[in-house]
Amino acid sequence: MKYLKILLVILLVGCTAKNETEFSNKALNETFMSLDGVSINFKEVINKYKGKKVLIDIWASWCGDCIKGMPTVVKMQKEYKDVVFLFLSIDNSLEDLRDGVKKYNVMGEHYLLPSKWDGDFGDFLGLSWIPRYLVVDEKGKISVFNAIKANDKKIVSALI
Repeated sequence: MKYLKILLVILLVGCTAKNETEFSNKALNETFMSLDGVSINFKEVINKYKGKKVLIDIWASWCGDCIKGMPTVVKMQKEYKDVVFLFLSIDNSLEDLRDGVKKYNVMGEHYLLPSKWDGDFGDFLGLSWIPRYLVVDEKGKISVFNAIKANDKKIVSALI
């Protein structure tokens, strides 16, 4: 019984989700690609929206759960008109991303993360599942770090 308790404590401590409030320098320097094929680091992307709330949706056009969440995101876009909706894709190519944006009529800012799960941005997030949602406040602080459902109460609270 004693060993079971020790194992339980180790599992609980080891599985604690991190909750960052600022992007790491490595994450900020990660290279993304715009829909027109221009390379840009994440710092340049996120700095475009200083002074605004930003909902970041990390997704891929092949991801069933991502597509299931899109109607909720579309509803939020209509409700929170002052919020920037930034879509970061881990699709296999820009062509796949462009096709997915068109097929699912995804409105907002779009960038491809060429390193997908394995780069500095994915490492910073501890990215192991998509969709993944973050909210960045007007001061550039991450107010929601780890949400996997578009209708998560933390997201709604942060967007109000």
